[in-house]
Amino acid sequence: MEFVDIKKLYESKFITRYNVSYKTSEGKIKDYEIVSRSRDIKSFEDLKNNKTDAVVLIIHDKEGNSILLNKEFRMAVGDYALNFPAGLIDPGEDYETAARRELWEETGLNLISITDVWPVSYSAVGIMNEKSVVVVGVAEGEFAPSTSAEEEIEASWYTKEQLRELLKTNEHFASRTQAYCWAWAHSKGFDAC
Repeated sequence: MEFVDIKKLYESKFITRYNVSYKTSEGKIKDYEIVSRSRDIKSFEDLKNNKTDAVVLIIHDKEGNSILLNKEFRMAVGDYALNFPAGLIDPGEDYETAARRELWEETGLNLISITDVWPVSYSAVGIMNEKSVVVVGVAEGEFAPSTSAEEEIEASWYTKEQLRELLKTNEHFASRTQAYCWAWAHSKGFDAC
């Protein structure tokens, strides 16, 4: 694969759409459409995004018996999706501050401890270069509606037994959430991978 060119197609409030042209090993020119949080990608090196854009929260209850999932309406699929709480890291925030804020805004819960932080990874590698950090932790408190009228979120705790049943039939999981939930639901003890 040989990079040829990148063109900005459209810039909106949260993402910018680009067309990336490259030459295949057979010498054919191909176009690949991507979106990015960056508004100014001009080169192949710029695609590599050195910024952590978002935080993803894998949250357990204090006893380690339940995991937190959000049932959130997502316009991209025209339905609700089961996902971990997540959101963008605001300017001036570190990932821990963003994690605490996002958890409280989406669920009303308080993050009482962080048990692990995973290395930065790509959020949706097939279509964008956004990077996120996964924060594993413990929360407590009472559920409350999202603080944003733009989000329809219903947060709930799920035990391993409930997840095993849900995973058999529910087609509404985000893939990263489904993968972790399957591993956790089939593990012994409180293994926050």
